[in-house]
Amino acid sequence: MDLKEKTVAALKKHDSGEEFLRLPAALPAASVLIPLLLRDGQLRLLLTVRSFHLKQHAGEVCFPGGKRESGDRDEVHTALREAEEEIGLHPDAVQVICKLFPVLNKAGLLITPVVAFIEDSFEARPNTDEVSEVFTLPLEFFTKAADHSGYPVPSVFGPTHSFMYTDPSTGHIHQIWGLTAALAITVAVLALGKKPEFEVGFNLDDPASGFKDMLNRRLSKL
Repeated sequence: MDLKEKTVAALKKHDSGEEFLRLPAALPAASVLIPLLLRDGQLRLLLTVRSFHLKQHAGEVCFPGGKRESGDRDEVHTALREAEEEIGLHPDAVQVICKLFPVLNKAGLLITPVVAFIEDSFEARPNTDEVSEVFTLPLEFFTKAADHSGYPVPSVFGPTHSFMYTDPSTGHIHQIWGLTAALAITVAVLALGKKPEFEVGFNLDDPASGFKDMLNRRLSKL
């Protein structure tokens, strides 16, 4: 198998499928698209920077995504619709690999990560009302300790993780932290089969079970 086939096979093992369909319908739901691409034989991850005039999380690095709307068929549809609205990524240009376990964030929003492959030739067309910048970086970056910091501040994934990335094409320095960093670490571990050089604070051997336990504990307190 080539690298793409190996990555798809590795990630499909962690597809949540229909396991979480019985979660409380009253919970507000959202999805994020985690876009992977191959460039020069290397797996890379696409991220966006939120517009600086937004009222919430302005200027933060995140994945394309947003809240579910009434016309969305499912979590995948939400992720694809939001990615098209935010960065001009047409759904036909996306190869969905899997849905990972949903995460309940601190605001009570149930977020489903949708992992997919996109073409290296994709040229983003950011909607400037929502996105100020789009960039990619090596997926392996999220397994290295050099630009990583961990803080004993509780998050939905345990401690809070933060990375500082300097984009060589623009010179821009991006902080990738919180839920975005935790999801990037998780996808890097699952796709690359490589454990990070730092402690993550959650079970990397069976992340789905650990996150399911965390989700159930959060739901029991609602």
